[in-house]
Amino acid sequence: MDLDRADLKLLEMLQRDGRATVQSLSEAIHLSARATLNRVRRLEERGVIEGYRALVRRNALGEHVSVFAEIALKDQRQASVQRFERRMATASEVVACWIVSGRYDYLVRISCPTLDDYHRLINGWLDEAALGIEKIVSNIELQTIKEFTGFTVPRVSVPG
Repeated sequence: MDLDRADLKLLEMLQRDGRATVQSLSEAIHLSARATLNRVRRLEERGVIEGYRALVRRNALGEHVSVFAEIALKDQRQASVQRFERRMATASEVVACWIVSGRYDYLVRISCPTLDDYHRLINGWLDEAALGIEKIVSNIELQTIKEFTGFTVPRVSVPG
């Protein structure tokens, strides 16, 4: 999809504040409120903007342990991969899951109230032969330095 300078500015602003008013957005891109709203709706309809959500302070929900689990599967057959990915997509403890290259197949970010809860979770996964997990290497998050806040929006240079 071709995005012009105004679209890119809207995306940058909405990533910073998804609750920004149409008026403030329109002032920033120098278009009318109606034209700005139409652009935002077009970006939503085309799937460029996937949705909006609240960022909740983690400790507001109580203590938890955050773990980055490196998971290797025993085989790469499509049925095994799909079964594993369905489980990751539906597990409430799984915050994010990525297919990666390297020593393992998936990097899974998991949040549990305690280490005991995490241990029970992964033991259950390992005991479930149908998931086909060969190995899980756990990396406990000690401190978050920077959390994901949005993708870098390319800068459009203004012609000379």
